[in-house]
Amino acid sequence: MKKVLTTCGYCGCGCNFYLNVENNEVVGVTPKNDHPVSKGKLCVKGWRGFSYVNHPDRLKHPLIKQEDGSFKETDWETAMAFISGRLKKIIKRDGADSVGMLTSARCTNEENYLMVKLARAVLHTSNIDHCARL
Repeated sequence: MKKVLTTCGYCGCGCNFYLNVENNEVVGVTPKNDHPVSKGKLCVKGWRGFSYVNHPDRLKHPLIKQEDGSFKETDWETAMAFISGRLKKIIKRDGADSVGMLTSARCTNEENYLMVKLARAVLHTSNIDHCARL
């Protein structure tokens, strides 16, 4: 069994653990004992929240919706160029307040800060929200 060190994606704490990989499939998790946050312990999601990795419906590549409503697989560079182009067109046509961004509690504070900077400095909108907002 191969062990792959990674960072948990369920919240912004940044706990580390090892994914137990057998035959190219994640079969379990082992906490990293010397991690300063988790100290060898994990929450329920950290312990058992890996089933999505092997799920057959999981998207593994970006998709772009076609004129006929179907989706076509593409690479990340093409997808990002498409998204950037569409955002520019929408902002030019309807103004910066016609777009917005949503961030996540799964992101670190630093990642959420960067999303705010992207929204305000690049997209010129204050329309940004967060799922953990009180």
